[in-house]
Amino acid sequence: MENQTNKKGTLVAIITMMFLFAMIAFVTNMAAPFGTIWKQHYEWAGMMGNMMNFLAYLFMGIPAGLMISKYGYKKTALVALALGLVGIGIQFCSSAMDGNAIITYIVYLLGAFVCGFCVCILNTVVNPMLNLLGGGGNRGNQLIQTGGSLNSLAATLTPMFAGSLIGEITKDTSLNAVRPLLLIALIIFAVSFVIVWFTQLTEPETEKTDVLGGVKEALHYRQLKLGIIAIFFYVGIEVGIPGQLLFYLSEPVANGGVLGSAATAGLIAGVYWMLMLVGRFVSAFISGKVSSRMQLTVTSAVALLLLLVAIFMPETCKMSLSIPNLAESTFDHVEVPTKVLFIILCGICTSVMWGVIFNLATEGLGKYTATASGLFMTMVVGGGVMPFIQNLMATKVGDIQSYWIIVGMLAYMLFYALIGSHPSKKA
Repeated sequence: MENQTNKKGTLVAIITMMFLFAMIAFVTNMAAPFGTIWKQHYEWAGMMGNMMNFLAYLFMGIPAGLMISKYGYKKTALVALALGLVGIGIQFCSSAMDGNAIITYIVYLLGAFVCGFCVCILNTVVNPMLNLLGGGGNRGNQLIQTGGSLNSLAATLTPMFAGSLIGEITKDTSLNAVRPLLLIALIIFAVSFVIVWFTQLTEPETEKTDVLGGVKEALHYRQLKLGIIAIFFYVGIEVGIPGQLLFYLSEPVANGGVLGSAATAGLIAGVYWMLMLVGRFVSAFISGKVSSRMQLTVTSAVALLLLLVAIFMPETCKMSLSIPNLAESTFDHVEVPTKVLFIILCGICTSVMWGVIFNLATEGLGKYTATASGLFMTMVVGGGVMPFIQNLMATKVGDIQSYWIIVGMLAYMLFYALIGSHPSKKA
């Protein structure tokens, strides 16, 4: 009977973590569509919301890991959800302020920063808990990939919904257009807080460790040191590929852009996240048999190839697409450069990278896993830093040429897969 109760508690814990995994993507993927609004008013502002969202990881990564060690996974998750409610509330207030005034933008960025604390803590909770509930190794990675599938589903739907609300972008477009999405987010966070509060979670055993000693000891592991660099680059890759594609496609035609519609661009860029969903779903089935190292090696190499083809392919090579018009329940026929297809296909490759890097970087760390997760989350700031640098680079050399920075980061990922991820502890 006790064994059945433990199994039931474990199952409830896994399902709860899967749901929180989806919440992470829902919050994070609002930033890029919102950025298409602000870019029309301040050229440098496109990825600043995303930057603020990820900047919070730099400050909260290690404290989040320490919170888990001291208070457990459930209480830490409740703190994260409360912060999410506050952050979305601030952004909701900004949508009701004076359209495109700079003070409105500052309030919006503050909300994005608070939301960043929320998703950082949730990430720190979800990944190690799923890995530990699965017993680590390939099975632990399998649970992370399954949760990642729900994460990708939310990531797919968010830019599509946000884009449909924004529609055609003009100088008069403001955050007021996306108030319904922010209201939905407020409701989801409130309901999630109540659900987690009343849910009885079976938490994996974690050993208490000295704070500074734990960080210092964890950093003795070579695979972790190189792994946190890999995660810094990976999140930059994951966010930068569809983020810059969204700007490339939504730029007004009058300014030399491709489509000029945030709605259409959001649907096309959303396919990238949908392919991440497919990749993670497949990985959830094969991760029990195919090693994390092999998955990272293959996906890094294929993504490199796809992006190189996209960069060198002529703009004149185009393809026709039928895009659903959600507002009028019809299909719009548009023409886009074929290179867009190769960029979108990278979603299949990036889909598995988060789980396998985390799995490889924390392999053999034992009681330092929670501390390592905090260090890991700190470096997720790369998801704000690298796309911001790429966006600035794009203003100088063009959207497509800015993908060279992604190529460089993928080259490091391949190095980590082949060499850097082999467990080694340097005394």
